[in-house]
Amino acid sequence: MPTCYRHPDRPTRISCVRCGRPICPACMHPASVGFQCPEEIADARRTVRAPKRTTGMRVAGRRWGTVTVVLIALNVAVAVATAVSALLAGLNPVTSFNSPLTSELLSAPVLVDQGQWWRVVTSAFTHASLVHLALNMLALLLFGSELERMLGKGRYLTVYLVSALGGAAALQLFGAYVGGVVGASGAIYGLLGAFGVVLVRQKQDLRGLLTLLAINLVISLLPGVSLLGHLGGLVAGAATAAVLLWVRRRTALAVAGVAVLVVVLLVLTFGGLR
Repeated sequence: MPTCYRHPDRPTRISCVRCGRPICPACMHPASVGFQCPEEIADARRTVRAPKRTTGMRVAGRRWGTVTVVLIALNVAVAVATAVSALLAGLNPVTSFNSPLTSELLSAPVLVDQGQWWRVVTSAFTHASLVHLALNMLALLLFGSELERMLGKGRYLTVYLVSALGGAAALQLFGAYVGGVVGASGAIYGLLGAFGVVLVRQKQDLRGLLTLLAINLVISLLPGVSLLGHLGGLVAGAATAAVLLWVRRRTALAVAGVAVLVVVLLVLTFGGLR
């Protein structure tokens, strides 16, 4: 009679259902069918994956969209940095983010023409005040999360960034040469333009979106608001979404179309065409 592989002095007729080792009653571990030996039980425990820890950022990403949450986090991080810079400069960090750091991040045609190209990017993540930041981030949360769900992360981020570039191009061509501009509004208007393209493709009612756009364009006429940046972002966002949606199943063609659009906007922004 075979003996237990761990206790040679104990005869047994039972063996492990997984490895076939003979096991005595002291070494038996009940399984769904038969018994398992201690080694197989230990191996099974080592291969069990620990449950993933759920963080607040992961929950927010699942609810609102990962890209949208990251974009909001970047805008808030820049706002905190500019507020700290304002405080250190003896300015009010709550009602105004006008600070030395803001001056380094804003976009102005005269500065871009001098080779300070990064301002085209950094100005789209910089805001003038807490109210300015809150309004833009609320719009990004409401429209961005829905558009991210419709387009997918990659296409959505492409629309956002190209829209920001479109707003910068419009300012560079037609804006005040020495005036400074900050804010994510150009990119957000681009999301509205892309949303309109999605609704057209889905043959849905556009009246609500057009009413919202009309109200916001009227607001854009107020002093201190950049109408050019809004219009440039709106057109660029709509054009990018149209390219991505109408050639959705032809990735190479979609990439080529967006690349051509980006090159055109870069030439308009940095080509010194004013």
